[in-house]
Amino acid sequence: MHRCLQLAKLGQGSVAPNPMVGSVLIHNGRIIGEGWHQVYGQAHAEVNCLNSVAEKDKKWIGESTMYVSLEPCAHYGKTPPCADLIIAHKIPKVVIGCIDPFAEVAGRGVKKLEAAGIEVLLNVLEEDCKKINRRFFLFHQKKRPYVLLKWAQTGDGFMGKKGERVLISNEETNRLVHKWRAEESAIFIGTTTALEDDPSLTVRLWPGSHPLRCVIDKELRLPSSLQLLNDDHPTIIFNFIKNEEAGKKRYVQVNREGSFLQQVLDSLFTFKVQSIMVEGGSVLLQSFINAGLWDEARVIVNQHLRIGEGVKSPVLRDEILMENYFIHSDSVNIFYKKSEKQATK
Repeated sequence: MHRCLQLAKLGQGSVAPNPMVGSVLIHNGRIIGEGWHQVYGQAHAEVNCLNSVAEKDKKWIGESTMYVSLEPCAHYGKTPPCADLIIAHKIPKVVIGCIDPFAEVAGRGVKKLEAAGIEVLLNVLEEDCKKINRRFFLFHQKKRPYVLLKWAQTGDGFMGKKGERVLISNEETNRLVHKWRAEESAIFIGTTTALEDDPSLTVRLWPGSHPLRCVIDKELRLPSSLQLLNDDHPTIIFNFIKNEEAGKKRYVQVNREGSFLQQVLDSLFTFKVQSIMVEGGSVLLQSFINAGLWDEARVIVNQHLRIGEGVKSPVLRDEILMENYFIHSDSVNIFYKKSEKQATK
């Protein structure tokens, strides 16, 4: 199962809104096949695993055990059901990391396998299997995208100065941020960041796909000359004025009443956007924190840079530090938001 997880992670940034899944086929303690879900809409992990079996080993498939990090699908989607494929190959035993929360699967794959007389062992490394697909699980359970907050700050707690560009993180950390962008479905900023920084919000320093670009422009006052509003890549503009599509730009109207951010997340859910990285300014980031609408925060701190005054960094609430490491002068800190269960302890 550890090998399944290693393989599954190879699909990060390429398979959403599908989950990352790895699969291994074992015969008498020897791996005879392995695969992972590589590209959304293409073959699933189990298919790639079986296709990888060498001609000389195909005779052993019906005597092997298949390991898969997520329950095999039992429905027709972009591809046929993997449970049917396993049954067709007469694989006698399947070991599954965790149940798929997607309503079209959610235990049906297991039932189909068991009905065919296949021995099924469930929940092996369950928490690890859920963790790598936390975006997928949250998307289906909470009906919203996974929200990842990202910012860089000085050693004395500032994100920058008003009207002045302050370079905080180093070149290698900047490259890491582009890797992060390539791993998420969408990237999100506010009006002020769009106006002051004119970012392109693309992946340039790392190989990978560009995330869907999202920006707040409540009164549609952003100039069309901004890089964000070119037609190079799809962009959503959340506003109070109109619903409209123009080239690769989609204008999504949000009601003036109610939570703006919740409406944004609701809209992104309907567009099947599984995760967003919020790279906006301090006000937007703090708004997500105050509303409790965040799941993970990645904070880069330049330990040696002090500016004394400026735009204060956001303040997290109910956070757990999960990881911390250094890239030269930069400290990279990864926080998860406490679950309701953890918060009540």
